[in-house]
Amino acid sequence: MRGLSVLIVSVFLLSILLSGCNTNSKTNSDSKTNAASTKVTDKVEPTATSSDKTLTISWPKDIGPLNPHQYTPNEFFAQGMYYEPLIDYGEGGKLIPKLAESWDISKDGKVYTFHLRQNVKFSDGSDFNADVVKKNFDTILANRDMHSWLGLIAQIDKAEVVDAHTFKITLKNRYYPALQEFAVVRPLRFLGAAGFPDDGNTANGIKSPITTGPWVLSEYKKDQMAVFTRNDNYWGTKPKINKLIVKVIPDGEARVLALEKGDIDLIWGEGIISLDSFVSLRDSGKFETSVSDAVASRALIVNTAKGPFADLKVRLALQHAVNKEAIVNGVTNGVEKVADTIISSNFPYANVGLKPYDYNVEEAKSLLDQAGWKLPAGKTVREKDGKPLEIELVYMGPDEVEKPMAVAIQSDLKQLGVSLKITGLERELRNKRMEAADFDLLFWGTYGAPYDPHSFVTTNYEPGYGIFESQQGLAMKDELHQQMKDVLLTVDEQERQKLYTSIFTTLHDQAVYLPISYLTNIAVYPSYVKDLKFPAHRDEAPFDTLDIQK
Repeated sequence: MRGLSVLIVSVFLLSILLSGCNTNSKTNSDSKTNAASTKVTDKVEPTATSSDKTLTISWPKDIGPLNPHQYTPNEFFAQGMYYEPLIDYGEGGKLIPKLAESWDISKDGKVYTFHLRQNVKFSDGSDFNADVVKKNFDTILANRDMHSWLGLIAQIDKAEVVDAHTFKITLKNRYYPALQEFAVVRPLRFLGAAGFPDDGNTANGIKSPITTGPWVLSEYKKDQMAVFTRNDNYWGTKPKINKLIVKVIPDGEARVLALEKGDIDLIWGEGIISLDSFVSLRDSGKFETSVSDAVASRALIVNTAKGPFADLKVRLALQHAVNKEAIVNGVTNGVEKVADTIISSNFPYANVGLKPYDYNVEEAKSLLDQAGWKLPAGKTVREKDGKPLEIELVYMGPDEVEKPMAVAIQSDLKQLGVSLKITGLERELRNKRMEAADFDLLFWGTYGAPYDPHSFVTTNYEPGYGIFESQQGLAMKDELHQQMKDVLLTVDEQERQKLYTSIFTTLHDQAVYLPISYLTNIAVYPSYVKDLKFPAHRDEAPFDTLDIQK
């Protein structure tokens, strides 16, 4: 499990650290890229009637070659809307049958038997069956190093065809997040056999994007546009719109202008335009706007291993000292939502009834007094044993949200007599400081759905990334980290919830994190765009439910 977890954590951290101002084009691996243009061989045109419905959106980047088993330059949203998994991820982490109608898990938690949906066709007319599922798994497992960030890949021992509609995966060890990870966008989605290259290795590219999904690619101009048309032979509920046009518009403000001019019908995504632009569009009265439920968390890691925060009372004072509501509303105009816990309660196993810390300056002052940090007469900074209460907050220098949040936290702590130095660093230096646990406070983000909470706990108990090291000041650290390891192995649902409840309660009571806000997806659209519903999965798109009613 140790090697597995290191791999999970390393690439997730790399993904978060490389995402910058996230345009939902996160990369889970620095894998080989394939810049070749996608060949379109299975074009499906919509029926030409007066009821044709076309939705035009924009995206900062080209969609990529639509290879379901590759990373950059493929875009998450495009792979997610185009290809289908065995299992889908629904609201509250509910696992929903997709290409697998049902599944069985052996008593020892190692064997997963999938009963595949019958009468499903790929877009070229070929059958979806256990043989093509195995063909996809064979190429994925042949490139384990590329996909090693996903814990499930390292755990797979065998992938077998039982019969035409039954497929079996055998794991080396019990690993409860397996089902959740079958729902990820890449690499566990399915390409039709004719789309494979002659050598069968999709790491080197594909012949064409053959899918079982609701869309087919009908036109593609690299770095300009992609046109998807509805797959009228789709086995499931068909989209209400006939055509989806994706225009490549790299600049966020140009994207806003395109919406205002009517050149596009929808701006959607996480960090896809500035929050100021979103608020301006929202307040204009010309457009409808929507904000999703929490998709991930923005928080400060609190270093318990050294300095003032080694004292629980000082950590608790911090919880009461920061006016999160004012910060989140002031910096994000309410687009993000105030976070009371490190993982939002809409995530699996995270709704454990934790009591939020309230904003209470007097309580914070009292806790600092109890910890021995007194404010001498005539001075503005508290002292203990002649040493001033000076701490540092590290943030990502170019980040347009972290910097003003850091300034606001600095102001809040000044009221208590705490001197907060804020340090903005470029990505590489910030990462080095984090890995070395060389900080008092540091901005950090969780991974979101469908990766949390299991990826979150893995990050906490594995050394080498700064979080484990920052928890070394906890008296119960060994027990806490053992619970984090155990929760990934348990096959008993009640025991798993009990462990998660204990983990989240300990982290909360020990004030190991200062949750700030929950990250969200946003959408802006004219009133004729109807039925927008955000998927629970952070990397999925909402196009299947949308309607156009002009």
